[in-house]
Amino acid sequence: MASAAALSYLAAGFVGAVILVYFVLKSTHAWNLLTSANARSLHGSATPTAGGIGFAIPVIVYLYLLVEEGVASAGGLLIGCSALAAVTLWDDLKGLNPSFRLACQVVVVAVVAWSLQPPSTDSQWHWLVTLGVGAAMLWHVHLFTFMDGVDGMAAVQCLFFCTGVQVLTLGIPGWVGDLTWLLAGAALGFLIYNWPPAKIFMGSVGSAFLGLLLAVLSLQLWHSEQLPLATCLILLAGFWFNATYEVCVRMLSGQGFTQACLCNPPRRCHLYQRMAERKGQVWTVVAYVVFSVCWLMPLSWLTLLYAQLDLLWLVLAVLPMGIAARILNAGMPTPDEG
Repeated sequence: MASAAALSYLAAGFVGAVILVYFVLKSTHAWNLLTSANARSLHGSATPTAGGIGFAIPVIVYLYLLVEEGVASAGGLLIGCSALAAVTLWDDLKGLNPSFRLACQVVVVAVVAWSLQPPSTDSQWHWLVTLGVGAAMLWHVHLFTFMDGVDGMAAVQCLFFCTGVQVLTLGIPGWVGDLTWLLAGAALGFLIYNWPPAKIFMGSVGSAFLGLLLAVLSLQLWHSEQLPLATCLILLAGFWFNATYEVCVRMLSGQGFTQACLCNPPRRCHLYQRMAERKGQVWTVVAYVVFSVCWLMPLSWLTLLYAQLDLLWLVLAVLPMGIAARILNAGMPTPDEG
């Protein structure tokens, strides 16, 4: 499954992330890359952030090489990823007006979505497809930012997705496969610093970048018929389901739902935050790894064997998380919080 070329991309991503994140750590005070603890965070002291540079830069360099090779869809992806990395890095450094940040993300997603959609003979349908793809990608960018709150969780999700698609396809050919290996290596390298207790956080530059890139990879795999969309959704279910569930809870309970934190005032209301408060961050991340490997991975495989039942497999994938979220009252303030 893993050829010499694949292993070289895996190694390049790993080494690149290790070096770049080390550089960010050494530059923490010079760049003022410290994030303070708040009511919804699980860390008790100021911690370096913007470690997502460790996988953003290797991916951007690779996309530039693809453009040089003449890969058609790489141009829009390079522009979008570079712009998103620049905007979110500035947000980590100085802070941005939320409306301006959202406007930038909308533009980025529009560019990427348009570049991924081939021209259609029916222009109206093409616009509708592009709009739907863009909306899904924008939500995935935001939900990764929502869910990046436990040390190691977002990097583990990325690593699980990348290795999962490689295992299920027995090795993806072409640039999508190479990019998947590169991203897996970068996530693994970043985890050296981000495993709880984290020495550094990925920041907005990391979470938003991963949200965009994993959405793009899922759409590309689906469009090229290398994997069904349901398979990718199951591999990513740990993030999109929990964020969507909590937004729905807030809407139905009359709470605001536009903040990055899904509780108002900000509190630890995510499912994974409730688990981490009870069991600790290491236990929570390990439990998520076990759940992903032992539950989500087999169901992803079943979508390939019995594609006509993909909706059933998708429901079964999120059912345990839905039950846990209901038991722990995710998305709602606890009684002592009011």
